[in-house]
Amino acid sequence: MKKIAIVTDSNSGITQAQAKTMGIYVVPMPFFIDEKLYFEDITLTQKEFYGRLEADSDISTSQPSPGDVMELWEEVLKEYDEIVHIPMSSGLSSTCETSMMLSKDYDGRVQVVDNKRISVTMRQSVLDAVELAKKGKDAAQIKEILEKHALDASIYITVDTLKYLKKGGRITAAAAAIGTVLNLKPVLQIQGDKLDAFSKCRGFKQGKKTMLDAMEKDLLHRFEGQAVHMQAAYTCSEEEAEKWKKEIEERFPNCEVHMDKLSLSIACHIGPGAMAIACTKKLDELA
Repeated sequence: MKKIAIVTDSNSGITQAQAKTMGIYVVPMPFFIDEKLYFEDITLTQKEFYGRLEADSDISTSQPSPGDVMELWEEVLKEYDEIVHIPMSSGLSSTCETSMMLSKDYDGRVQVVDNKRISVTMRQSVLDAVELAKKGKDAAQIKEILEKHALDASIYITVDTLKYLKKGGRITAAAAAIGTVLNLKPVLQIQGDKLDAFSKCRGFKQGKKTMLDAMEKDLLHRFEGQAVHMQAAYTCSEEEAEKWKKEIEERFPNCEVHMDKLSLSIACHIGPGAMAIACTKKLDELA
């Protein structure tokens, strides 16, 4: 049986410390803050990031350098036969496309997966890849399975402030001003390639209800009652996040809920104070 390594990036929410425990590898995502380069979970903590975000620092995301990615692959391939590399969705970053191009020089030993995910749903892809490798699947087979189920996931996010959507050009200044006055809380959706508008709600209470209703509809119709992994994510306070997790558990009592902070790449665009609910369908191949 081939020895398969799983590599992802920090958009999965998996920390460097967790990666060591899990026996996987995490490429840290780079950020430019006031033109200085930082690496998530290496030289940039969550606390530092949000401090700089709220201080209106100039923050932009980037992709890992090809040299850093290839250096990691080559080091890993000294110990493993093949690599399954799971970057963030190709619709959200050019990281995936770059990785696929780089992998062509590795004679099939590096398989890059585009399974259209980020944050907690991307984390589940990593966990699934680990289990598939334990079952004896090789890298190409794992890639095929993960991509086949790429769209079997949903994320809904309610934001607390329109400031960062305006800053990123996703809404106009006029729409942000009106929305702030009316206490509008957009609900955003990720089902595949990109972050899309889903609904507009008056206040957080309505926003949370809209997300819970949308998830219930997905479970009944998109996933037709099949088993799922239920997840919560946030950029709000730990206390608010725990309350949100409890609300999800009360609405879906048969589901165990895993909760993580939203990836910093998403946080750049939505700001602090956001809450999300997500799910991914459990793989038939692991049943």
